[in-house]
Amino acid sequence: MPPPLSGRLGTADAVALGLAAMLGAGVFAVFSPAAAAAGPWLPAAVVLAGVVALCNAASTADLAVAHPASGGGYGYARERLSPAAGRLAGVAFLVGKIASAAAAAGVFGSYVLPAHPVVTATVVIVVVTALNIAGVRQTVRSAWLLAGGTLAVLLVVVVVGLFGPGGANSWSASASTEPVMANEPMPGALGVFTAAGLVFFAFAGYARIATLGRDVRDPARTLRRAVMIALGITLVVYLAVAGALLVGLGTDRLVTERSPLVALVDTGQAPALGVLVRVGAAVAAGSALLSALAGAGRTGLAMARRHELPHVLAAIGPKGTPWRADLVGGVLAIVVAVLAGPAAAIALSACSVLVHYAVVNLAALRLPTVLRRWPAWTSVLGLLLCIGLAVLLPLASVLVTAIALVAGWLLCTLLGRWAAARGATPG
Repeated sequence: MPPPLSGRLGTADAVALGLAAMLGAGVFAVFSPAAAAAGPWLPAAVVLAGVVALCNAASTADLAVAHPASGGGYGYARERLSPAAGRLAGVAFLVGKIASAAAAAGVFGSYVLPAHPVVTATVVIVVVTALNIAGVRQTVRSAWLLAGGTLAVLLVVVVVGLFGPGGANSWSASASTEPVMANEPMPGALGVFTAAGLVFFAFAGYARIATLGRDVRDPARTLRRAVMIALGITLVVYLAVAGALLVGLGTDRLVTERSPLVALVDTGQAPALGVLVRVGAAVAAGSALLSALAGAGRTGLAMARRHELPHVLAAIGPKGTPWRADLVGGVLAIVVAVLAGPAAAIALSACSVLVHYAVVNLAALRLPTVLRRWPAWTSVLGLLLCIGLAVLLPLASVLVTAIALVAGWLLCTLLGRWAAARGATPG
């Protein structure tokens, strides 16, 4: 397992870690499928996704302070609800993180080598899985560099999109007219909710802040401030990027672009900047991929120790990492990356993670008032919005998620009961 961060972190460091986690692969890919659902109402979907992220982060932060050793939503749900609810949260988190890893790898492939995106995605998953097993983890210094670099790249995109000479008239007649996600809903009121569910994928790294309870000074105060600041900055950045894409490309073109930020700077007659955007996307996607696979491995380890996944996955390697769980996560991410493109993987991840946080919000409602730093209505709102956005995602993604969660929950339940019948103890 990774060692705790050295020192006692302040608000600024916690914000940097949160920004590095949120400004990842999502911002480079999510706006095309989201625009197909929301049309010109895309900024409203970004705001709604930010509200959901804030509610979820508030619940997670309160639970993290109350249960610093519980290991995320899986542990919180077991502590505050029941083992069955914990299994659902754990399975949803695993499915979401594996799909998120596949999406990040797909973004890497689409931006770095668009002629062979699937092969590139497969290779980068293999490389990052090896790094993960070797114990490579993000540090505070690397978080500052990643957050600053990504913000700089996105600033260039915004300036070109809002003030450059691009627009729908520069769309080549040979450009693709097919949307990046098939069977997308028609823009409209419900389309805004569908788009918000997709954009939520780009906010999902906020949990990195909420689980820093043991690494920051004065957790109750620091986590609250860091969550607000990081989400506020991310919301402003995402609104600016969404506006720049709508102005620079137009809705009709935006929904067809698999690498919309590169298309935007190229449209703005600044093709040299395309290299900068591709490098930024590659670094952000690689970092997101490393974080997603590490998160899946840690949750897999926790569930394996309780015999709710095969106990063989609880093995710890020489580098202190759950190498078998990491390896299985990498293999499953490759399968998803090959079978689904980045847009479909984003929808699958968003749906699964929304279910995960619905359970987390429910668990937070069981906290006594004295342990809460955020009002209870944030958890209620988060619970309702998570369920609403999840069911309004593209139907195929909802069905696949439902099948995966039911199958995974049943498997974990059967394994747990079998272990209990044999008298196996957690650990």
